[in-house]
Amino acid sequence: MSVRNAIVLLSGGLDSATTLAIAKAQGFTPHALSFSYGQRHVHELECAKRVAAHLGVAQHVFAQIDLAVFGGSALTSEIAVPKGRTESEMGAEGDIPVTYVPARNTVFLSYALAFAEVLPAQDIFIGVNAVDYSGYPDCRPEYITAFAQMANLATRAGVNGQHLKIHTPLIKLKKSEIIAQGLALGVDYGLTSTCYAPAPDGRACGQCDACQLRLKGFQQLALTDPANYASS
Repeated sequence: MSVRNAIVLLSGGLDSATTLAIAKAQGFTPHALSFSYGQRHVHELECAKRVAAHLGVAQHVFAQIDLAVFGGSALTSEIAVPKGRTESEMGAEGDIPVTYVPARNTVFLSYALAFAEVLPAQDIFIGVNAVDYSGYPDCRPEYITAFAQMANLATRAGVNGQHLKIHTPLIKLKKSEIIAQGLALGVDYGLTSTCYAPAPDGRACGQCDACQLRLKGFQQLALTDPANYASS
Protein backbone atom coordinates (compact mmCIF):
# COMPACT_ATOMS: atom_id res chain seq x y z
CA MET A 1 0.00 0.00 0.00
CA SER A 2 1.37 3.41 -0.96
CA VAL A 3 2.20 5.97 1.71
CA ARG A 4 -0.39 8.74 2.08
CA ASN A 5 1.69 11.71 3.17
CA ALA A 6 0.01 14.68 4.80
CA ILE A 7 1.29 18.00 6.12
CA VAL A 8 -0.17 18.80 9.55
CA LEU A 9 0.17 22.31 10.94
CA LEU A 10 1.10 21.78 14.58
CA SER A 11 1.14 24.71 16.99
CA GLY A 12 1.26 22.73 20.22
CA GLY A 13 -2.30 23.70 21.10
CA LEU A 14 -5.39 21.61 21.76
CA ASP A 15 -6.87 21.96 18.28
CA SER A 16 -3.73 21.16 16.31
CA ALA A 17 -2.97 18.14 18.52
CA THR A 18 -6.45 16.80 17.83
CA THR A 19 -6.01 17.46 14.12
CA LEU A 20 -2.77 15.47 14.10
CA ALA A 21 -4.51 12.54 15.81
CA ILE A 22 -7.34 12.68 13.27
CA ALA A 23 -4.91 12.68 10.33
CA LYS A 24 -3.25 9.58 11.74
CA ALA A 25 -6.60 7.89 12.36
CA GLN A 26 -7.55 8.51 8.73
CA GLY A 27 -4.50 6.59 7.59
CA PHE A 28 -2.19 9.45 6.66
CA THR A 29 1.52 9.52 7.40
CA PRO A 30 1.82 12.93 9.09
CA HIS A 31 4.66 15.37 8.58
CA ALA A 32 4.31 18.07 11.24
CA LEU A 33 5.04 21.71 10.45
CA SER A 34 5.48 24.24 13.27
CA PHE A 35 6.44 27.90 13.17
CA SER A 36 8.66 30.17 15.16
CA TYR A 37 6.98 33.27 13.80
CA GLY A 38 8.01 35.97 16.25
CA GLN A 39 5.38 35.08 18.83
CA ARG A 40 5.91 36.52 22.30
CA HIS A 41 5.47 33.16 23.98
CA VAL A 42 7.39 30.21 22.55
CA HIS A 43 6.27 27.65 25.15
CA GLU A 44 3.87 26.37 22.51
CA LEU A 45 6.83 25.18 20.42
CA GLU A 46 8.02 22.95 23.23
CA CYS A 47 4.49 21.61 23.46
CA ALA A 48 4.47 20.96 19.71
CA LYS A 49 7.62 18.84 20.12
CA ARG A 50 5.99 16.85 22.92
CA VAL A 51 2.76 16.31 21.01
CA ALA A 52 4.63 15.18 17.88
CA ALA A 53 6.68 12.73 19.93
CA HIS A 54 3.60 11.47 21.78
CA LEU A 55 1.41 10.89 18.73
CA GLY A 56 4.20 10.04 16.29
CA VAL A 57 5.09 11.79 13.05
CA ALA A 58 7.32 10.93 10.11
CA GLN A 59 9.19 14.20 10.61
CA HIS A 60 8.76 17.50 12.41
CA VAL A 61 9.88 20.64 10.60
CA PHE A 62 10.23 24.03 12.30
CA ALA A 63 10.03 27.02 9.96
CA GLN A 64 11.60 30.31 11.03
CA ILE A 65 9.70 33.45 10.02
CA ASP A 66 9.15 36.78 11.75
CA LEU A 67 5.68 38.30 11.73
CA ALA A 68 6.76 40.43 14.70
CA VAL A 69 8.43 42.84 12.28
CA PHE A 70 4.90 43.99 11.41
CA GLY A 71 3.34 43.63 14.86
CA GLY A 72 -0.35 44.46 14.94
CA SER A 73 -1.26 41.61 17.29
CA ALA A 74 -1.14 40.94 21.01
CA LEU A 75 0.72 37.73 20.15
CA THR A 76 3.57 39.44 18.29
CA SER A 77 3.84 42.88 19.89
CA GLU A 78 3.39 44.62 23.24
CA ILE A 79 -0.38 44.89 22.91
CA ALA A 80 -2.15 43.60 26.02
CA VAL A 81 -3.94 40.25 25.73
CA PRO A 82 -7.64 40.67 26.65
CA LYS A 83 -8.64 38.74 29.76
CA GLY A 84 -11.90 38.07 31.53
CA ARG A 85 -14.08 38.71 28.49
CA THR A 86 -17.55 37.20 28.44
CA GLU A 87 -18.53 34.80 25.68
CA SER A 88 -20.76 37.48 24.11
CA GLU A 89 -17.82 39.88 24.07
CA MET A 90 -15.63 37.28 22.39
CA GLY A 91 -18.18 36.64 19.68
CA ALA A 92 -19.43 40.18 19.07
CA GLU A 93 -20.28 40.58 15.40
CA GLY A 94 -17.54 42.35 13.49
CA ASP A 95 -15.14 42.18 16.43
CA ILE A 96 -11.77 40.81 15.40
CA PRO A 97 -9.74 40.58 18.62
CA VAL A 98 -6.22 41.91 19.04
CA THR A 99 -4.96 38.31 19.33
CA TYR A 100 -5.58 37.92 15.59
CA VAL A 101 -2.19 37.81 13.85
CA PRO A 102 -2.49 39.51 10.43
CA ALA A 103 -2.42 36.97 7.59
CA ARG A 104 -0.97 34.24 9.83
CA ASN A 105 -2.95 31.31 8.46
CA THR A 106 -2.32 32.46 4.90
CA VAL A 107 1.43 32.54 5.57
CA PHE A 108 1.35 29.19 7.36
CA LEU A 109 -0.68 27.48 4.64
CA SER A 110 1.61 28.90 1.97
CA TYR A 111 4.59 27.28 3.70
CA ALA A 112 2.61 24.06 3.95
CA LEU A 113 2.00 24.19 0.19
CA ALA A 114 5.71 24.46 -0.46
CA PHE A 115 6.41 21.56 1.89
CA ALA A 116 3.67 19.48 0.23
CA GLU A 117 5.08 20.01 -3.26
CA VAL A 118 8.56 18.96 -2.21
CA LEU A 119 7.59 15.96 -0.05
CA PRO A 120 5.33 15.24 -2.03
CA ALA A 121 1.89 15.31 -0.42
CA GLN A 122 -1.54 16.24 -1.69
CA ASP A 123 -3.16 16.73 1.71
CA ILE A 124 -2.75 19.51 4.29
CA PHE A 125 -4.42 19.46 7.70
CA ILE A 126 -5.11 22.60 9.72
CA GLY A 127 -7.07 22.85 12.98
CA VAL A 128 -9.12 25.96 12.24
CA ASN A 129 -12.52 26.25 13.87
CA ALA A 130 -15.51 28.37 12.85
CA VAL A 131 -17.54 27.76 16.03
CA ASP A 132 -15.27 28.64 18.97
CA TYR A 133 -12.87 30.74 16.94
CA SER A 134 -13.00 34.19 18.60
CA GLY A 135 -13.81 36.01 15.35
CA TYR A 136 -10.69 35.27 13.29
CA PRO A 137 -11.40 35.83 9.58
CA ASP A 138 -8.89 33.18 8.47
CA CYS A 139 -10.70 30.38 10.31
CA ARG A 140 -13.87 30.52 8.20
CA PRO A 141 -14.93 27.83 5.69
CA GLU A 142 -15.10 30.35 2.83
CA TYR A 143 -11.49 31.33 3.47
CA ILE A 144 -10.32 27.70 3.35
CA THR A 145 -12.28 27.11 0.13
CA ALA A 146 -10.73 30.17 -1.48
CA PHE A 147 -7.22 29.20 -0.38
CA ALA A 148 -7.62 25.68 -1.77
CA GLN A 149 -8.72 27.11 -5.10
CA MET A 150 -5.68 29.37 -5.16
CA ALA A 151 -3.37 26.50 -4.18
CA ASN A 152 -4.43 24.43 -7.15
CA LEU A 153 -3.89 27.37 -9.50
CA ALA A 154 -0.54 28.47 -8.08
CA THR A 155 1.41 25.24 -7.68
CA ARG A 156 3.09 22.86 -10.11
CA ALA A 157 1.31 19.98 -8.39
CA GLY A 158 -2.08 21.56 -8.92
CA VAL A 159 -1.43 22.48 -12.55
CA ASN A 160 -0.20 18.94 -13.23
CA GLY A 161 -3.42 17.46 -11.91
CA GLN A 162 -2.23 16.48 -8.44
CA HIS A 163 -5.14 18.06 -6.61
CA LEU A 164 -4.18 19.60 -3.28
CA LYS A 165 -6.75 19.36 -0.50
CA ILE A 166 -6.98 21.40 2.70
CA HIS A 167 -8.50 19.30 5.49
CA THR A 168 -10.29 21.13 8.31
CA PRO A 169 -11.72 18.33 10.48
CA LEU A 170 -12.55 20.64 13.40
CA ILE A 171 -14.12 23.50 11.54
CA LYS A 172 -17.73 22.79 12.57
CA LEU A 173 -17.09 21.30 16.02
CA LYS A 174 -17.63 22.83 19.44
CA LYS A 175 -14.63 22.77 21.78
CA SER A 176 -16.20 20.00 23.84
CA GLU A 177 -16.67 17.90 20.70
CA ILE A 178 -13.05 18.47 19.70
CA ILE A 179 -11.84 17.37 23.13
CA ALA A 180 -14.07 14.29 23.14
CA GLN A 181 -12.80 13.23 19.74
CA GLY A 182 -9.18 13.80 20.72
CA LEU A 183 -9.53 11.81 23.93
CA ALA A 184 -11.03 8.93 21.96
CA LEU A 185 -7.93 9.02 19.72
CA GLY A 186 -5.51 9.03 22.64
CA VAL A 187 -4.49 12.71 22.74
CA ASP A 188 -2.83 13.75 26.00
CA TYR A 189 -4.05 17.32 26.45
CA GLY A 190 -1.70 17.79 29.36
CA LEU A 191 1.05 18.13 26.74
CA THR A 192 -0.65 21.03 24.96
CA SER A 193 -0.64 24.80 25.47
CA THR A 194 -3.56 26.97 24.38
CA CYS A 195 -2.98 30.11 26.45
CA TYR A 196 -2.35 33.49 24.79
CA ALA A 197 -0.51 34.83 27.84
CA PRO A 198 1.27 32.02 29.68
CA ALA A 199 3.59 32.54 32.63
CA PRO A 200 7.35 32.27 31.98
CA ASP A 201 7.23 28.63 33.08
CA GLY A 202 4.39 27.90 30.64
CA ARG A 203 1.49 27.84 33.07
CA ALA A 204 -1.75 29.02 31.47
CA CYS A 205 -3.41 32.23 32.67
CA GLY A 206 -6.96 30.81 32.71
CA GLN A 207 -8.44 34.21 31.78
CA CYS A 208 -7.67 34.88 28.11
CA ASP A 209 -10.22 33.95 25.42
CA ALA A 210 -8.35 30.76 24.47
CA CYS A 211 -8.16 29.55 28.07
CA GLN A 212 -11.81 30.29 28.73
CA LEU A 213 -12.99 28.44 25.63
CA ARG A 214 -10.77 25.49 26.50
CA LEU A 215 -11.91 25.33 30.13
CA LYS A 216 -15.54 25.54 29.06
CA GLY A 217 -15.03 22.59 26.72
CA PHE A 218 -13.69 20.39 29.48
CA GLN A 219 -16.41 21.56 31.89
CA GLN A 220 -19.13 20.63 29.41
CA LEU A 221 -17.71 17.10 29.39
CA ALA A 222 -17.53 17.06 33.20
CA LEU A 223 -13.75 16.65 32.94
CA THR A 224 -10.81 18.45 34.49
CA ASP A 225 -8.42 20.15 32.09
CA PRO A 226 -5.00 18.52 32.60
CA ALA A 227 -3.17 21.71 31.60
CA ASN A 228 -1.16 23.51 34.26
CA TYR A 229 -2.82 26.81 35.22
CA ALA A 230 -1.32 29.63 37.27
CA SER A 231 -3.09 30.13 40.57
CA SER A 232 -5.47 33.07 40.57
